[in-house]
Amino acid sequence: MSAPGPTAGRRIRAALLTAALACSALLTGTGPGLGTGSAAARSTPPSPSATVPRLDWSPCKPGSPWECATAKVPLDHAAPAGRTIDLAVVRRKATDPGRRIGTLFVNPGGPGGPGTVQVPQNYDAFPKELRERFDIVSWDPRGIGNSTAVNCFDTTAQAKTWAARPPGGFPVGAQERKAWIDAYEDLGRLCEKRDPDLLRHVSTADTARDLDLLRRSVGDPKLNYLGVSYGTILGATYANLFPGSVRAMALDSNIAPRAWIDGGPQTDPRSTTLLRMGSDRTAAATLDRFLTLCGSAPAARCAFSAGSPEATREKFDALMQRLRERPIGPWTYAKTVADTVSSLYIVDPGWMALAGRLQELSQGRAPAPAVYPPPPPVDRPNPYLGDEQAAAVWCGDSPNPRDPAAYHRLEEDSARRAGDAGRYWTWAAEPCATWPGRAAAGYDGPWNRPTARPVLVIGTRYDPSTPYTGAQAMARELADARLLTNDGYGHTALFNNGSSCVSAYESRYFVDGTLPPPGTVCRPDRIPFS
Repeated sequence: MSAPGPTAGRRIRAALLTAALACSALLTGTGPGLGTGSAAARSTPPSPSATVPRLDWSPCKPGSPWECATAKVPLDHAAPAGRTIDLAVVRRKATDPGRRIGTLFVNPGGPGGPGTVQVPQNYDAFPKELRERFDIVSWDPRGIGNSTAVNCFDTTAQAKTWAARPPGGFPVGAQERKAWIDAYEDLGRLCEKRDPDLLRHVSTADTARDLDLLRRSVGDPKLNYLGVSYGTILGATYANLFPGSVRAMALDSNIAPRAWIDGGPQTDPRSTTLLRMGSDRTAAATLDRFLTLCGSAPAARCAFSAGSPEATREKFDALMQRLRERPIGPWTYAKTVADTVSSLYIVDPGWMALAGRLQELSQGRAPAPAVYPPPPPVDRPNPYLGDEQAAAVWCGDSPNPRDPAAYHRLEEDSARRAGDAGRYWTWAAEPCATWPGRAAAGYDGPWNRPTARPVLVIGTRYDPSTPYTGAQAMARELADARLLTNDGYGHTALFNNGSSCVSAYESRYFVDGTLPPPGTVCRPDRIPFS
């Protein structure tokens, strides 16, 4: 799962091959030609030290406030004299240089989120004091976007042809399940042939080591870091690989570390990353909250309202059943479920727009295509972001069932407890069933190495992707962390769902290290549809 940006519409099928996890992925076995990292390799940082990359900053575009640079880092941190790869990096300088504290590194989520696009796109969401006092820096992690990227196709036409094969949203019925499984199995074979060495070195631990090199490149003695969604597991990995280098770290919308690793590389997972996390349950709870608040409002405030919460839930269920039987143009049942879950990420304007689309569908009309914001002022705002990029990170790091046939059973189990959202989140992980291998040097713990400074953990109660329980688990598992509760809605408190209370505590923490009092609960500035 990741921060919003102009690429979001192209990635609806990649639930965490979107986000999204907001999250990412899985494997237990070894595919042909790719080795499995040993337990020691997955828990111990490499001993050789890489050369600190030089960042030659220049305007990303003429007149742009953003500066761009390229960092060269080792493909394999255990062999720093070998092949190097490029990391695309962006920076916006502190707006009050006389009071500048340092650099704030930001990972906007994913895996697969291009920081060089999404952070500039969402710059105005950062609290004013952070923009004033920190250079805001982000990067496309290795394997992603404008950095040395995983790309399993020779041409754009080939990529488009493949992208048309998997059913939209998730598969419904035996024929679509076969088409989905076959498409992702073919994708894995294509990727294995293109650059198997890169596939083995795009782990979260590899990126954490890149982040430490970037910290040293900008001259900061310790790291200031904000990670959202998948960026939380990246932050937790960094905090345990480099515990003495943490000045301030805020983790927003958290993945529970034990849900990510599922006991380590030797386990035979019976569930997926996202189901272990509880993404299905939290999406169902958030959807129920959306329908409750919508049904409590008049139609002038929520277009899909049926006059009461109960009637609005019944209206939604009836719409899903009709779409199963008769799609409306391109709007199938599965596409509508996927659109609903992903639209719950951003409260304003996402929830209002979702209500409008559902109302259009309920009246038998196909909604108009989504309108996305203009690209940010960077030189490459639309990099290739194929499903294989998220899969390479997710499937190399986090164990998932290796038998494609298991996913239909998991889907039905999840649907019994979480309804339509369970189907969506179950199939998001299936590409990892046939992914060709695990990371050469990942990280499976421990997660409780004492850090130089405490970590701030932020969790939202109604999050459609990363449940509040993930934040509670992260706060427990880290050696020294404080939980800040956002009693609100949507995925991530910072980028998507305004709470001046959260912003104030986050700003103060980054500026002077002050943590919120234990048990602090913040609320959104505005209730949806109020």
